[in-house]
Amino acid sequence: MPNVELVPKGEVASFRKLAIGSWKTTYDPTVYGSLTLRMDKALEYIEAFRKVTGRRLTVTHLVTKAVAECLRRCPDANAILRFNKIYLRKKVTLSVLVVQPDDVTGKVDLTAAKIDHADQKTLVQIADEMEETIRRVRNRQEQSLEKGKSTIQKIPFLLMNVFTWVMHFLMYTLNLDLSSIGMPKDAFGAVTITNVGSLGLDTAFVPLVPYTATPMFVAPGAIKDEPVVEDGKVVPGKVMNLCASFDHRFIDGYHAGVLAKTFHEMFEDPFNKFDDLAKFEAEQKRAQPLPEKGAA
Repeated sequence: MPNVELVPKGEVASFRKLAIGSWKTTYDPTVYGSLTLRMDKALEYIEAFRKVTGRRLTVTHLVTKAVAECLRRCPDANAILRFNKIYLRKKVTLSVLVVQPDDVTGKVDLTAAKIDHADQKTLVQIADEMEETIRRVRNRQEQSLEKGKSTIQKIPFLLMNVFTWVMHFLMYTLNLDLSSIGMPKDAFGAVTITNVGSLGLDTAFVPLVPYTATPMFVAPGAIKDEPVVEDGKVVPGKVMNLCASFDHRFIDGYHAGVLAKTFHEMFEDPFNKFDDLAKFEAEQKRAQPLPEKGAA
């Protein structure tokens, strides 16, 4: 079984071949971009979602679902580079970076919570899965991650550069499943999301990490109050910067444009673009058992 389920991409544009040949690693071809999103309606949706579903929805959940929709609309961005050839992923896999504190030592680590088939899941499903995954990660119950960290801890610092290169080569270039020796299978997916807003940052561009083979990092910032133009008038509004870093060898302005358009559509009209809350509420009522006859 391979590490990542892939199929070779067919025709490739000449520019794409030149881009692949121009850069050898993801250190070189990083492109950075940002957009500003109006968050007023998104915040209203989050509050309504919590009331209707009882789930703790956050901006990170909305961003995760929006990124999954971007990859559904633009499958060419859901890819990986192997032997200088583009391979398309068969499924949409995303990851969210999670802070992992150690109550015993007081140390803080950073790990990834992975979501498979994110494009096929509702916000309710994503919220439930992320909550459970984050709980397991923070309680150190994710055995594959813990095995991987244990393996890494045994590698001397002097050999870490070689180790990460070898792991990347085996898991992504050769596409080998190394879960049997403690390396999590496709741990980071096609896009990694890290909410820098939780750290109080308005804007931050995250560097690409070559050994993960993840060609895009998305970083939502802190929500802030700013004057905005609405119907020709300046009014108070809530905005959020969304920053992205991506590998220009096979992701370019077209793919970034799809991402920007998708985010604007979904965040500016969340009640119609995310889960239908009225439908969810109706389904919940239908699922409730009928009162027994004679009950008060």
